[in-house]
Amino acid sequence: MELYDFIVKDNKGNDVSLSEYKGKVLLIVNTATGCGFTPQYKGLEELYLKYHNKGFEILDFPCNQFFGQAPGSDEEIHSFCTLKYNTTFPRFKKIEVNGKGADPLYVFLKEQTKTKKIGWNFAKFLVDKEGKVLAHYGSMTTPEKLDAEIAKLL
Repeated sequence: MELYDFIVKDNKGNDVSLSEYKGKVLLIVNTATGCGFTPQYKGLEELYLKYHNKGFEILDFPCNQFFGQAPGSDEEIHSFCTLKYNTTFPRFKKIEVNGKGADPLYVFLKEQTKTKKIGWNFAKFLVDKEGKVLAHYGSMTTPEKLDAEIAKLL
């Protein structure tokens, strides 16, 4: 199985094949709207605006698994992100990233990077244009710290 074989749900419940992102550099992030790291949405949007036209995508997967820091419906989360942080990158249905209920995509991402578990919200996975999962970055790694690496891959 490879990254492009996965089908995920967008924030409206529609199926999205990750094959739609072939040939693009991806940053896959589990997010939360009520977390100390929530301001990272600003940095994520800045990266997205800077590199989107060069083949970069951010895939945002809200996760309420860490002390309930992503409450609300998918629609409420989307509204919060677009109104407070003006985000324009794709947002998907709320998921779990650890444990028995972990989304299969996150099981795959963790396997590819030998990550035992996601430590918190705003963990990031960097994927190259061929769909190879290159690295896992914890919450403390801000989007700005990934700028040079993303630029290199583009």
